[in-house]
Amino acid sequence: MRRGAGRVALLLLLLAWTVPTVALAQAQGDWPMPAHDYASTRFSPLDEIDAGNVGRLKVAFTFSTGVDRGQEAAPIVVDGTMYVVSPYPNIVYALDLTKEGAPAKWSFRPKPDSASQGVACCDVVNRGAVVADGKVFFNTLDGQTIALDAATGKQLWRTKLGDINRGETITMAPLVVKDKVLVGNSGGEFGVRGWLAALDTATGKLAWKAYSTGPDADVLIGPSFKPFYASDKGKDLGVTSWPPEAWKTGGGSVWGWISYDPETNLIYYGTANPGPWNAEQRPGDNKWTAGIFARDVDSGQARWFYQFSPHDLYDYDAINENVLVDLPVGGTLRKVIVRPERNGYLYVLDRATGEVLSADAFSPVNSILGVDLTTGRPRFNPEKQPQMGKVIRNICPTAPGAKDWNPSAWSPDTKLLYIPHANLCMDWESMQANYIAGTPYIGAEVRMYAGPGGHRGVVTAWDPVRRRAAWEVKEDLPVWSGALVTHGGVVFYGTMDGWFKAVDAKDGKPLWKFKTGSGIIGQPVSYRGPDGRQYVAVLSGVGGWAGAIVSGNLDPRDGTAAKGMVNATTDLKEKTQPGGTLYVFSLP
Repeated sequence: MRRGAGRVALLLLLLAWTVPTVALAQAQGDWPMPAHDYASTRFSPLDEIDAGNVGRLKVAFTFSTGVDRGQEAAPIVVDGTMYVVSPYPNIVYALDLTKEGAPAKWSFRPKPDSASQGVACCDVVNRGAVVADGKVFFNTLDGQTIALDAATGKQLWRTKLGDINRGETITMAPLVVKDKVLVGNSGGEFGVRGWLAALDTATGKLAWKAYSTGPDADVLIGPSFKPFYASDKGKDLGVTSWPPEAWKTGGGSVWGWISYDPETNLIYYGTANPGPWNAEQRPGDNKWTAGIFARDVDSGQARWFYQFSPHDLYDYDAINENVLVDLPVGGTLRKVIVRPERNGYLYVLDRATGEVLSADAFSPVNSILGVDLTTGRPRFNPEKQPQMGKVIRNICPTAPGAKDWNPSAWSPDTKLLYIPHANLCMDWESMQANYIAGTPYIGAEVRMYAGPGGHRGVVTAWDPVRRRAAWEVKEDLPVWSGALVTHGGVVFYGTMDGWFKAVDAKDGKPLWKFKTGSGIIGQPVSYRGPDGRQYVAVLSGVGGWAGAIVSGNLDPRDGTAAKGMVNATTDLKEKTQPGGTLYVFSLP
């Protein structure tokens, strides 16, 4: 019996401390969804690779996606097959892990509309697929959700959800819960109206659709909606918290991560920034943007909502991952959400009610001065509040936040959350934005740069019980990859200059690194192969918002390019180049 195989029952009991439910197949080594499990832990229970031997990792095989743009997808592994989705044109590959070199079993080319590339906010990325019930579900940049037969790659159905003429795209990875596949839109920088849709997994037909702005009937707010804070209570706040008609172009897109608690039958997901960025054009709290919804997955009806950034001032999309764990709070074990938010604060929320139990800065922050736990509202710093026609300098964190979409990982062994994030600040000048469908609707000029200390990236191991960092690893460039943690006590992440690294989960000590052909902004995963051995996989290919200077071949002299990110990454072309390669590692 290979090491770890006899511990499945023990591991399931261990995982039960934090994860409401973990499929036996996951505990045995598959990776069927980008987050690994519904609780979004990104924790692998495998331990063949550990802190003592990870330094011996070697390349097992590589695979080219044929697309040299930002590779943000997580490789998905189910029943001896790996599924990889490329950036636009969103090619799906099925690799046969039972054969040497993992040759392709099949590929599927969905042929999305090429015009979708012109309305992609932050590179033509795709965050991966999900496999369930013998089907592969994925999204295309031009706003379609597609189901394929996992064995053959044959298309089973295709549903068009987004309209690129309005600036809508889809970049998120879907999530399958019971008989629903959940999908949200991108396009907040184009004044789209955000939504989350639930499709029938068998047919692709729409089951329900919940908007992020507008009247209660559109947002699926009814009698079961019971938010914790008074500012979220009231009729049709998705209309009345906006200037007249502004909610129709108000953003709140749903392009990030979704978690699911089977005990309560609730899904949890975040809504993105309101539009435009210029907050003076949209007085009010701008419900229901920049916050988190809890919804019944069967009906879509909202149970509660919490707004991280009422009247968002800084493009602090609230789309980050919601890690579902059970934690001791005030001497009582509570079912909570642990969430590293874009505004630089680590929130612990009661996942039944939406109450904020704690909120602590995990990164340098001066844009807000703290979070009032009585009202739930952030205390914005008046000295850093944007104003029309005036440059406000040294706002921390910057528009992509202390941490953007790239997900953290939770270990039930160490009880730490491993957060890959940036250390960037910005200068901001607001200006008038005019809405024209399908064109940018921003109203701000931004220039970003390194934050305190001069380093641009950090991996932070955060202790949510002690409410402080256990350790940090500083990186020269923004850390834009996801994190992976394993039962072997190893944390994996990638850097934008192409290093794939392993550090000790206990103290952050460097254990191993490998230089890939391009910067890494993908999501590492670990799985047990058909041969019983443990593997670690990651896609290499710089891009996304942080890597746009390389993937989009932007001029480093224009500090406002990529919405100001180029000013922070002027040297990236000297450190890496475009790429699109899957790397898979194992012990010799």
